Amino acid sequence: MSSVKPYNDEGESKKSEVRTMFNTIAPRYDFLNHFLSLGIDKLWRKRAIKTLKDIAPKHIIDVATGTGDFAIKAHQMLGCNVTGTDLSVGMLEVAKQKVADLGLADKINLAEADSEQLPFEDNTFDAVTVAFGVRNYENLDKGLAEMARIIKPGGRMVILEFSKPQTFPFKQIYMFYFKHILPHLGGFVSHDKKAYEYLPQSVLAFPDGEEFESHMKHVGIEPKERKSQTFGIATIYVGEKLK
Repeated sequence: MSSVKPYNDEGESKKSEVRTMFNTIAPRYDFLNHFLSLGIDKLWRKRAIKTLKDIAPKHIIDVATGTGDFAIKAHQMLGCNVTGTDLSVGMLEVAKQKVADLGLADKINLAEADSEQLPFEDNTFDAVTVAFGVRNYENLDKGLAEMARIIKPGGRMVILEFSKPQTFPFKQIYMFYFKHILPHLGGFVSHDKKAYEYLPQSVLAFPDGEEFESHMKHVGIEPKERKSQTFGIATIYVGEKLK
């Protein structure tokens, strides 16, 4: 995982390159997300948040919150307080402006933080969420372990991440788009082609499905549900912290 980096600079860590990448593309990130996915990413987020409704969480943390879309929608759908953290100051600036515009600064707190060294006490939150962030972790198990540490026993982990479609012929059509068309479109709009070449590379390197669930188990999270989205383009993973 850590060998796949946006810019492949031998002198830089994956974490440093990911921070630089998101700082660079932050102004265009939301537009590209919705444009390149035809808006389907919004539906995926809503479905992921719905998996928390039955536990009625009072306070959740959204790690790798980016421009805050998941954190905002989680508050709107669940009525809970949300703490959002991200490595990129550029992304957080966009998120903070959205939160301020919606008058939600007292409900959604945003802070710069490393997903592998979260500045919170053990057993603090009712649930932890990540949307399209875990594949960017430099050390996947360390990041998952930190997320498991800060949720309460019996708390829930919900992860929305890209995955690899398996069904013919959608798999072949999608992978052609993903590898050959998306990088050019994303690069043209964001002025950072490397960032959108990294996207398919990081997805292909990511251990999705049962393999990812084994990483969840490794850090004390029991997988409860795995929901494939839109022919397998993305997957929602739901797990529970063992007591």
